[in-house]
Amino acid sequence: MADCLFCSIIAGSIPSAKVYESEKLYAFLDLNPANKGHTLLVPRNHCQDILTVDPALGKEFLEAIQRITPAILAVTGATGFNVTQNNGKSAGQEIFHLHWHIIPRFAGDGLKLWQQHTYDSQEEMNRLATAIKVQIGL
Repeated sequence: MADCLFCSIIAGSIPSAKVYESEKLYAFLDLNPANKGHTLLVPRNHCQDILTVDPALGKEFLEAIQRITPAILAVTGATGFNVTQNNGKSAGQEIFHLHWHIIPRFAGDGLKLWQQHTYDSQEEMNRLATAIKVQIGL
């Protein structure tokens, strides 16, 4: 896609600090990392989000994450990591090309991923679960 930042990076029109590539995936360091070593893993073929990606890529994404992450941990000395993926503007997606964040974590690094909430009651939680199952078709 011509106006997609990540497509331009994959095409080599915009430089990146590439850490991994395969026939279907490309990984590079985030320019604005949560921690040093923060890596983005993207499909080479443009798709907007996880709902539009070819599900057949799931295995390759997982294998790439399992290959890339130990290297990030070894190089950065991180003691943990987050793998996150945002879908839609309200969820924090800023570039509308599917991408996974691999974020190295350190004790006391101050990162907090989200504020937790609670349900008003068990009944409210059960109603929501039932409505979701109905929508799925279960």
